[in-house]
Amino acid sequence: MAVLVEHAPAKVNLTLAVLGRRADGYHAIDSLVVFAREADRLTFAPGGALSLKVRGIAAEQAGSPADNLVLKAAHALAAEIADLKLGRFTLEKRLPVAAGLGGGSSDAGAALRLLARANRLPFGDARLLKVARGVGADVPVCVDPRPRRMRGIGEILSAPLSIPKLAAVLVNPGVAVPTKDVFSALGLKAGGGLRRAAPARALPRGRAGFIEMLAGQRNDLEPAAIEIAPVIATVLGALRREPGCDLARMSGSGATCFGLFASPRAAAAAARSLSAAQPRWWVKATDFGLRG
Repeated sequence: MAVLVEHAPAKVNLTLAVLGRRADGYHAIDSLVVFAREADRLTFAPGGALSLKVRGIAAEQAGSPADNLVLKAAHALAAEIADLKLGRFTLEKRLPVAAGLGGGSSDAGAALRLLARANRLPFGDARLLKVARGVGADVPVCVDPRPRRMRGIGEILSAPLSIPKLAAVLVNPGVAVPTKDVFSALGLKAGGGLRRAAPARALPRGRAGFIEMLAGQRNDLEPAAIEIAPVIATVLGALRREPGCDLARMSGSGATCFGLFASPRAAAAAARSLSAAQPRWWVKATDFGLRG
């Protein structure tokens, strides 16, 4: 079988409400998730022993391949499905690590898609989703990376959502912010009670209405993340000062932030301006929207 390729796109939380902390210690969330064009690239050569090679600009930050979620997902699926065809993975790591973009989870989702293709499993196979839930809270939404509402600890997913195409800029200042530290900083007591998630409503179809809806919500992790990494506030301020920026917010647990811009041209201009002012920042003009 020929080498198979999947992209593992950056996951962006347009909104993120923390509803409380469950008795088991996990935090319950309600988040509107989209995926960007920026992505890691994962290839798979079926046959032989399971292995993973990591390369690319962010390979060093990704840690040991033995601890990578790609291998964790593959081992878990092999335990679930007898005689699963395995092989050699190569991960080109392009996304920042510990950045609030779900890079490791998206890599795991891509690995499950590749194994499904190699073994002729439908992407909707219940065993894929079972494994995804066991590998990590953000992995289920990354198995089929399209805009969705994500609830629970990440395992409750809406059907894919249609959203207007949004011109955007992603900025990471080069500071890793561990997710567990940000959630710990919230200081929520386990079993302390959960707020109810907002009722499901149809999303506005037009861009202006959609951004107005987003502006009425927030990322509940943003203040805690800024306490840990004050540079996040610097990034948000820089985005908001760029011409054409309609909204700027942190994604996930940080430190990556996004700005939504009036047009792709405005986003590209902002990315050039921010890169010139802060050459050490990771800055990408991109777009969010319904992806096939």
